Amino acid sequence: MALAKGIFDEQMPGPNQVSKRRDDVHVGQKELLEAPAGTRTEAGLRHNIRVGILYLEAWLRGQGCVPIYHLMEDAATAEISRTQIWQWLHHGAALDDGRVVTLALVKPMIDEELARVKQEVGAERFARGRFPEARALFEQVATSGTLVDFLTLPAYDTLAAAEPTSG
Repeated sequence: MALAKGIFDEQMPGPNQVSKRRDDVHVGQKELLEAPAGTRTEAGLRHNIRVGILYLEAWLRGQGCVPIYHLMEDAATAEISRTQIWQWLHHGAALDDGRVVTLALVKPMIDEELARVKQEVGAERFARGRFPEARALFEQVATSGTLVDFLTLPAYDTLAAAEPTSG
């Protein structure tokens, strides 16, 4: 910890970076409201599915921050993954190959990407994990008719349903 803090403090010796202004950047209402440019790809869609399932599976096992594809991910990443898919579905976005993102396109991909996750983590790890629950939860929060505020809300329901009842 001290080693990392020392390196961090070299670059940010104060409590904030307010003094580091970017006078070359001019952002106004137009830029803030502008839709992002770029392409939507099948590879990106599939990546979002895998990351969402992998993160939710770890979260269901009590891990809030997990390494996925060489990056340290948390709930924010899973939120971006599932919300992007939800938005593409909700707004009928097209992929760069012209296909419109629909439930008929996404649902089989979820099954295919879960199979890929199983191959990546190994059958033994997959069997010990909570992947079926994570898959169902991801599909729920990424494809529901109404956008769920936070993916952890239905995830807590999944945890509560798995807890033994006292009595």
